[in-house]
Amino acid sequence: MTFLLTEDQAMLRETALGFVRDELPVSHLRALRDGGAGGSDPETRAKLAGLGFFGVIIPDEPGGEHFGLGGLGQVLEAQGRTLAATPLLQTALIAASAIQLCGDEALAARWLPMIATGEATFALALDEGAHHDPLNIAATARQTASGLAVSGTKRFVPDGRSADQFLVVARVSGAPGEEVGLGLFLVPRDADGVSITTLYTLDAHGAAHVSFDNSLASGQLGGAGKGSDILGPVLDRAYAGLAAEMLGVATAAFELTLDYLQTRKQFGQLIGSFQALQHRAAIMFTELELTRSAVAAALSALDAGRADAPLLASLAKARAGETLHLVTNETVQMHGGIGMTDDHDAGLYLKRARVLEALYGGESYHRNRFARLSGF
Repeated sequence: MTFLLTEDQAMLRETALGFVRDELPVSHLRALRDGGAGGSDPETRAKLAGLGFFGVIIPDEPGGEHFGLGGLGQVLEAQGRTLAATPLLQTALIAASAIQLCGDEALAARWLPMIATGEATFALALDEGAHHDPLNIAATARQTASGLAVSGTKRFVPDGRSADQFLVVARVSGAPGEEVGLGLFLVPRDADGVSITTLYTLDAHGAAHVSFDNSLASGQLGGAGKGSDILGPVLDRAYAGLAAEMLGVATAAFELTLDYLQTRKQFGQLIGSFQALQHRAAIMFTELELTRSAVAAALSALDAGRADAPLLASLAKARAGETLHLVTNETVQMHGGIGMTDDHDAGLYLKRARVLEALYGGESYHRNRFARLSGF
């Protein structure tokens, strides 16, 4: 089985690579971090919208350009290469997917054009504990005279610092751990009872803890208690998209290391001539190629709506996590002392890697899920 990009997807990839190289280098993230901003900035958001990146998986009719998840994966991989902080994963992938999959034409007509033009950004408010667990939801949503009111606290919400709307997973019935009774609700950032606690994370990407205290929802995705029917497929897309970004981080870290091996001299020789380091570089290259295949397989299966898409999405996330951990460790180690300094980019890649590895489930979570979906 081959996973070849279409001509349009290949052009999108080149556009994205050129954009992040010229407009969002690692120095851009440093400037945001050092300035105390964290996360994406309005200027970047406008540029992303101008290039049409927010509308990659949205059909042409609402105002986007449809390149499929395979196309969006190329954009996410590109932003991973420079550690760029953008709203694309949360808004262009997760929110756009949730709104399209819920089947609500009114919600789609309202929000998809705003997503495609970058007018509105979103953040998935899901996990409530230290680890990813989509069913461990204690937050509640109840009907009041004023509308649906959401209460609960969500931890480590990506883009929670800057998102305009929160896509909140809350219970209309049942208890934490149960699949039934979940709902997905849109809650505006400025709704009464919304409290945002900024997190100054290692990767400087604008996460936050978000609390809701009888905060009125502006909409509900899907029927009451049927949130799992939408959340499952949306998370599969998130896993695969995040794996694509992780592949970009790992690839750039490897290239940074390879360049150093080919320029750094020790004992009068290029350190890349040492066989032990050549072996370690070869292992990294092999793992990257395996990861690239896993990510391509997951995105292709999701685009085709295949039954094995959930299994492949977890395979891609687990594989990407393992590879990213290996490569970023090797990047720091092979750069010696300089790799431990903030002045060098090696440490930034390692810090971003550790956050991405844990986000939406680490290797153990996705290995267990892969086994369960495989019938073990």
